[in-house]
Amino acid sequence: MTEQRSGRRLKSSQIDDRLSDLPDSVLSHILSFLSTQESVATTILGRRWRYLWSYVPNLDFDCENQEIIYRVLLQHKVHSLTAFRLHYETRCSAYQLETWITFAVARNVQKLDLCLKGQESSRQIALPRCLFTCETLVDLTLDSCGVVPLSGAVRLPRLEKLHLWYLEYEADESLPRLISGCPVLEELSIIYYKDIVYCNVSSPTIKRFLLNFTSEYCGGPDRLEINTPALEFLEINDYFLDIIIKCGVLTSLFEANITLHNDGQLYFPSLRKFLDSLCNVKYLMLDLSRCVEIIDYVPSPWTTSFRNLTQLELIADCCFLPKFLEIADNLEILIFTEQCCYDQGYDEEEIEGWKETPQRKVPTCLSSHLRIIKLLDIKGNKHDFEFIRYLLRNAQALEMMEIAYAESLTLEEKVNILEKISRFQRGSNKCEVAFVDVKVN
Repeated sequence: MTEQRSGRRLKSSQIDDRLSDLPDSVLSHILSFLSTQESVATTILGRRWRYLWSYVPNLDFDCENQEIIYRVLLQHKVHSLTAFRLHYETRCSAYQLETWITFAVARNVQKLDLCLKGQESSRQIALPRCLFTCETLVDLTLDSCGVVPLSGAVRLPRLEKLHLWYLEYEADESLPRLISGCPVLEELSIIYYKDIVYCNVSSPTIKRFLLNFTSEYCGGPDRLEINTPALEFLEINDYFLDIIIKCGVLTSLFEANITLHNDGQLYFPSLRKFLDSLCNVKYLMLDLSRCVEIIDYVPSPWTTSFRNLTQLELIADCCFLPKFLEIADNLEILIFTEQCCYDQGYDEEEIEGWKETPQRKVPTCLSSHLRIIKLLDIKGNKHDFEFIRYLLRNAQALEMMEIAYAESLTLEEKVNILEKISRFQRGSNKCEVAFVDVKVN
């Protein structure tokens, strides 16, 4: 037994020796995948490891004690930082914020991630000027940690990714001024948490833009202007209230995820023009479940053509779906979640979006391109059967229809839906219909 233990210690020692024999640069690279706390803890492995952590090009602090942060900064020996991440939940002073940012900037930081979430007072602190003239920054994330100024130089020649979450702005012009100082910016993510009047995002280089106006604090701007001709991906989660939207040409737009909430009176003509500006997308997720009234502002026929659209995920009034199918000739995949109209003040008997008339022409996508349909949260209402019957009969290229039952249905109700839909005529002889339960996350 003693010999076995001795053999295990020897094998462990040999492995440790082989690891210690690696060059400092390799060991530092290995330590860079750890948090700073874990990296510093490797000093107990032996003399060889005592100061290795201080040469790691990344610093990662997560709710660390302020004294520990300062001790690490004082002992750190690297002159160029690849990444500096600091998430701090204790009250922070202007001096502390400036010290941390100045340290990172002085060491030519490339990626800076600073979060002071949970401290309302931290949002009132002016961000140090040196941050906006850091010529080495490539990726910048600021979360709940300061005020974006209106004055002072902005020169971020290498910045490609910018994330501004829950920040204060000295004025509405602070944001466009900051963006103008980022000549190679490709990705912009903004979360507003307070009311603003004018949101203007203009850049010839931005390819990804994510915008979120939180419902808890912010009702959205009076005006939203987007002028990003190189944009490829757009995501907006907005609680629009009386908003005027102005959107430039988006010829490069490939994918869009749009969620719109109506807690007041929407300015629908402007919203409809915004939807028209998305006409070049290939993939579209559109949640209009809280914008039932928009159906009255979409012209019939809808003249805008979504000729590139191949996948549509739509959450909306069931009356809105046929309008969209009519303008998406090349649609191949449809994922539809019905927003029950009668839940928004409509009587179920008034729903006529799927009643076939002699004047209604079958959309081109149904007769030639649509291969996959997924219908979510099906409750077995009269209009559910109407539009499912319509889709199955007219989708001549359909390969699969998946119907997900509403979570509230009983087993008997599910069986009734299955039996009724299984008898519907199918326009495609290779179409399979699958019935599934909703997956609860």
